[in-house]
Amino acid sequence: MSRIHEALKKAEQDRAASQGGSIPAPPSFVPAAEPAITAMEESPVAVAAGSPAAAVPFPSAIPSFASPFSLDALLARCPQLQWKPDEKTMLFFNGDDSARGTEEFRTLRSRLYHAREKMALKKVLVTSALPKEGKSFTAANLAQVMVKQHGRRVLLIDADLRGPRLHLMLGTTSSPGLSDYLQGGSDEFAIMQRGAMENLFFIPSGQQISDPSELVANGRLKVLMQRVEALFDWIIIDSPPAVPVSDASVLAKACDGVLMVVRCNATPIDMARRAREEFPDQTLVGLVLNGTDRESSAYSRYYYEAYVKDVTDSKS
Repeated sequence: MSRIHEALKKAEQDRAASQGGSIPAPPSFVPAAEPAITAMEESPVAVAAGSPAAAVPFPSAIPSFASPFSLDALLARCPQLQWKPDEKTMLFFNGDDSARGTEEFRTLRSRLYHAREKMALKKVLVTSALPKEGKSFTAANLAQVMVKQHGRRVLLIDADLRGPRLHLMLGTTSSPGLSDYLQGGSDEFAIMQRGAMENLFFIPSGQQISDPSELVANGRLKVLMQRVEALFDWIIIDSPPAVPVSDASVLAKACDGVLMVVRCNATPIDMARRAREEFPDQTLVGLVLNGTDRESSAYSRYYYEAYVKDVTDSKS
């Protein structure tokens, strides 16, 4: 974890040096216990871990006979809506595969497939230490880049029941959604929707509730995951920030791994440390440094390559 500590310390130094009000650039990613990655908002920066990993198919044991959770049932019961995505933040909807930030998300995708070779990884929680660090931006674009690979199906879930934003980014309705399912008011397919992007499915936050902590802890999220995960290659979950509330650590128990988003020049290092302590070492897949500029991106790449060398040398 010392390497992650160094990266967070550098981010804190950058934040202190830029108190004059410069506009932050995109994100970066640093995997835990393995190499580091970088992704970013408005202009992402991805730091690769070793040689690019091939997109390894994840087995989808989908029964085709009389199953209430078959692919046929999914396509028949999941409504297709007219999404109106915000093309400034939803990078893969406008057809420009060379837009700023898209390549960094491809690198992040590749790093997650690389991590999948070493651990069971399908359900990924995306969180941050504090609000407004880019976790929803990261979760949404990660889901989009995943379905860009032929035949991959992805379920994106807005589990931030306190400050949901994904439905606004995608330009769709917020209900029915996760809160309705957790309260027992809707079934699995009633809360799912899909838009124009093939194989991308979405569960919005649902109706507003007064006790989100109690609701996410009632055990029904695990039931949802168990029933539908065989239908998807990846499930990406956007959660509330980890420091102000306990929801993220509870949601993480239903997931295979956690990506933590830290905003360059903004996230205090003590807050990043506190957020990181909310999750066991084995579940923390990596760190996404969001809003990086060219100078900090170069540092991240140097740091990442040095880290990869250290890991390689230690295994030789």
